[in-house]
Amino acid sequence: MKNSGLLYSALIGAIASARSMTPMAALSAARLLGRSTPGTLALLDRPVFRFGALLMGAGELAGDKMKTAPDRTVFLGLLARVASAGIAGSALAPHGRERAGAVAAIATAVPLAYVTLDARKSAMKRIGQTRSGLIEDALIIAGGIAVVALAVGAKGRR
Repeated sequence: MKNSGLLYSALIGAIASARSMTPMAALSAARLLGRSTPGTLALLDRPVFRFGALLMGAGELAGDKMKTAPDRTVFLGLLARVASAGIAGSALAPHGRERAGAVAAIATAVPLAYVTLDARKSAMKRIGQTRSGLIEDALIIAGGIAVVALAVGAKGRR
């Protein structure tokens, strides 16, 4: 599917709103599978960053279930979302529109972080922290994989 706009950048921002490390982990997985992104993403061409992003993504999934896990809207949580969404949004933007892709992703991630937090808190009241977190994980991981797969699918193999 050809996309000349910033749709994938905005969608990866939505993913970052709920799980800050999932966009980078999904991009790392795509790189490991030999896929390139429409926009430039030199950072994940370095093995230490590529594997680090995967580990951080897995760590975030585990840490989110802890009772002491901070809300995603605390300063460091928002900062992580801005960084991850910006990098991923840039990578998924059409070549030459990387800055606009970063802006689109960040502009989506930050306000949606508050929306996804409210939804998660509502779910926690109904089904508990662990179950609501696992459901959110499944939705966000599937969404992250789908967005990255669609964005890099048209780009082809590196």
